[in-house]
Amino acid sequence: MGLIRTAIVGAIGYFGYKKYKESQIDENGVAFAKGQPDGSHRDSGPSAMGDKPEGKWTKTDEELDESFPASDPPANY
Repeated sequence: MGLIRTAIVGAIGYFGYKKYKESQIDENGVAFAKGQPDGSHRDSGPSAMGDKPEGKWTKTDEELDESFPASDPPANY
């Protein structure tokens, strides 16, 4: 009886950990969409984001996203 309980707890732990790892967006903490290159930077635009923005994506949003990680904002902002 103890062996069966141990096997059940182990299986629950295994599948729980597997689901946890699948829920992680990216190992380096950046929200990349699938197909983006590895590293700390992603392509610009909402299609490259793991967490899609809510609402309309404006030209200003696009320019700000394209300027990252530069410290200067777009000239027309």
